[in-house]
Amino acid sequence: MSRSFEPILEEANSILQIKNLSIKYEKAEAVHNVNLSVRKGSITTLIGANGAGKTSIMRAISGLVKPAGGEILFEQEKISTCNPSEIVTKGIAHVPEGRRLFPEMTVLENLELGSYTRKNRKKIKDDIERILNYFPDLKPKLRQEAGRLSGGQQQMVAIGRALMADPKLLLLDEPSIGIAPLVVKEIGEIIKSINKDGVSCLLVEQDAHLALELADYGYVLQTGSIFLEGKSSSLLENELVQVAYLGI
Repeated sequence: MSRSFEPILEEANSILQIKNLSIKYEKAEAVHNVNLSVRKGSITTLIGANGAGKTSIMRAISGLVKPAGGEILFEQEKISTCNPSEIVTKGIAHVPEGRRLFPEMTVLENLELGSYTRKNRKKIKDDIERILNYFPDLKPKLRQEAGRLSGGQQQMVAIGRALMADPKLLLLDEPSIGIAPLVVKEIGEIIKSINKDGVSCLLVEQDAHLALELADYGYVLQTGSIFLEGKSSSLLENELVQVAYLGI
């Protein structure tokens, strides 16, 4: 499946562009010459097997890994050399694989940590209320230690903490891992609601069916390179994707 973007159209409509991205760990190349784009207001997904390079790309976007080559542009500004806190300030928030909460801190304290780059206390308080509207299960647990929550509730806290940065782009790395199927469905609906409220999303998921059902556009990553791309509806019908990732 070949690319069909017109460069001017891509720049005008993209919140994030990755151009010829390469990532190396010592001498091993984990990501090779990757090009992808996240359209403003969209949910875009990146699917692939374990070890394909998905998490490395997310970590590069959020400044946790420095690229060996290529460019990362956010709202047409190069961010490849920015540190993680600068990237958060610019409007990108990352929900990492494994959630990475502070288990001995309360749910409320974990949420408040997400707002560390912000100064408007009134807006921060309002945003906590907004996040609790997304995740009403957390309302009675605000004073409870995060480590005592279920896996699904911990994932809700992790997403809520990222939203407390007031992002324009939300990076979600494997949000379905370790969560009961019914809760996965609930979190999927919440991701769609967050997107409808104006937050663009880049979703990395090993559950390809879930990812393609949620997303508008998808990329298939294989051994560090983009293998296929297209509208999610087209990828769901693609025989290679069905056999390799959907179990059909």
